[in-house]
Amino acid sequence: MSVEKYTSLITSEHNKKPNFMKVVEVNTKFYAHVQDILSGFINDFDIDSAVGAQLDTIGLWAGVSRFIKSPLTGIYFEWGAASVGWSSGIWQGDFSPTSGLTSLPDDIYRTLIRAKIAANSWDGTIPEAYKIWENIFNDNIVIIQDNQNMSITVAVVGAVLDALTRALLTGGYIPLKPEGVRVDYYAIPVDTNPIFIWGGEGSDVAGWGEGSWAQLITPT
Repeated sequence: MSVEKYTSLITSEHNKKPNFMKVVEVNTKFYAHVQDILSGFINDFDIDSAVGAQLDTIGLWAGVSRFIKSPLTGIYFEWGAASVGWSSGIWQGDFSPTSGLTSLPDDIYRTLIRAKIAANSWDGTIPEAYKIWENIFNDNIVIIQDNQNMSITVAVVGAVLDALTRALLTGGYIPLKPEGVRVDYYAIPVDTNPIFIWGGEGSDVAGWGEGSWAQLITPT
């Protein structure tokens, strides 16, 4: 906000007096600056645009931290390793711990916050779970199989997940399952081909001779 919002209100009787105008400007500049800061809070604490400490505050409101209790291993980029190669593994920085990642970068932390917010308001049904998964993973489709024994199987089809998102998913950090129900295992795509399923056809799933075997990961 500009101090002109205040000085423009001064009538012609006084606005030709430079000393008076300067006094008004000096005394209103602080309030204009405060208004600029307050109006910026909307973007600073918007989940889509917040970064750093502001994103930490949103995570605190939602109830999830960017700091992981158990270091996530097998996520740093390596040559010749398909699971952590180009577009999958993340770069290990100068100050990144060698034992595994313990602090999430903003983009992944933002996804985790969205998942936590959705889980906080989730009604526990499978149809609503599908809607939430679609919002979390824009480039993937999630298939949930109820095993009728208080367990479910979760398959992620579509784009290959990067190593960090895969570690968060299989590590149970994305809390989207009914209380008391365990995830038997996750079926994760290893390439861009449709994954193999029995008796099904679609753009992301296929049968014999067309579908690729998914990587089966038991939750940690």
